[in-house]
Amino acid sequence: MHLTHSETTLSSGIRVVTSHIPYVESAAVGFWVGVGGRYESKRMSGVSHFIEHLLFKGTQTRSARAISEAIEGRGGYFNAFTQEDATCYYARISAEHVFHVMDILADMYVNPKFDAGDIDKERRVILEEIMMYRDQPHQLAQEDLSDLLWANHPLGRTLIGTPATVMRMTREEILGYKSKKYRPCNTVVAVAGKVDHEACCAYLEKVLDVPRGSAEPKYLRVERSTEQRDVSVRKKPIEQAHLALGLRLFGRKDPRRYPLKLLSVILGENMSSRLFQVVRERHGMAYSVHSGVHLYEDTGALLITAGLDRTRCVPAMKLILRELNRLAEKKVTARELKMAKDYAGGQLRIGLEGTSNQMIWVGEHLLTFGNVRQPQAIIDRLDAVTADDIAKLAGQVLKTKRLSAALLLPEENRETTEQVRELIHG
Repeated sequence: MHLTHSETTLSSGIRVVTSHIPYVESAAVGFWVGVGGRYESKRMSGVSHFIEHLLFKGTQTRSARAISEAIEGRGGYFNAFTQEDATCYYARISAEHVFHVMDILADMYVNPKFDAGDIDKERRVILEEIMMYRDQPHQLAQEDLSDLLWANHPLGRTLIGTPATVMRMTREEILGYKSKKYRPCNTVVAVAGKVDHEACCAYLEKVLDVPRGSAEPKYLRVERSTEQRDVSVRKKPIEQAHLALGLRLFGRKDPRRYPLKLLSVILGENMSSRLFQVVRERHGMAYSVHSGVHLYEDTGALLITAGLDRTRCVPAMKLILRELNRLAEKKVTARELKMAKDYAGGQLRIGLEGTSNQMIWVGEHLLTFGNVRQPQAIIDRLDAVTADDIAKLAGQVLKTKRLSAALLLPEENRETTEQVRELIHG
């Protein structure tokens, strides 16, 4: 699989990357900014997400309604998301209107209004969003797990902030944060679809008339000394127990990420995986059990989540730990390895058939790696992984001393808490 992409740096320092897809009639445009939750101080926790909301509230020349009508009135769709190390504002629209979308997103990026009244209203909206997430047990368990994996560190805090931080931050602080963190040198405009690269660059050069700016913003790196805690338990009136397990690992540029991906597929990324077959199919302890990998520049984690029978939380965790140990003690079979490679490669190819996913691919890669990697090159690296590679990695990282566990339980249960802690500490 080959992406036909081109890259250009504008006079401002903003990078533009396009992926040309001649057989479609649409285009996806994304404005990527290399800043997110891990760049925030504890006092300003949630400010990146707050700014994401505020950029949709209007510019110096467009109201919030005018922005939405201008895109949706042409059959388009637009939204945004905030991550730990990036924020993206994006839209998908028919190719004939791609410059119109660029103009609107550029206006939001360069000239947001940040009206005081809008800021106060949006505080209440975000408070409701926080309450919504608090009603989602799996979300709470994953937030608690992050706090364990990166204790007293920005990566351990929630992206959305807390009611206290959202209510406390002032308009001047929000404006100051945006001014310091939204820089041309950490901004990428990614476009995928039926588009012409040179025409996109010429138009963006015109609408993104911003000063070149200074060096990229810095964040607090994760070091060996960064604290990791073992267990947290939260009580909530729910029907299931929710478990989130995490192993703190290496960063996104470590070559071990390829065997790690296949290890995760074999462990729990689909219905053929070991965890699904053992925990759900064989023992009936969970409806949902899943593994995944999340890597940042300097750290990462292998994550396992499960919604469990409330009376069988500890037996289920024993099964999960047994599968982790089995990966470390015995090589995966040739059949399992081939299936994992076919699954990972197939999912990558299928995912990149659409304009939105190609936009995310080229934008995120240019922002985080400094270059756009061809999907086939990654598939080739995955195909080169051996059972020995996975066994070696498993022996290095699948150790209970590296493990953290966050539990959400329907009722107080000190016995369960102590049993989980004993399982982790062996």
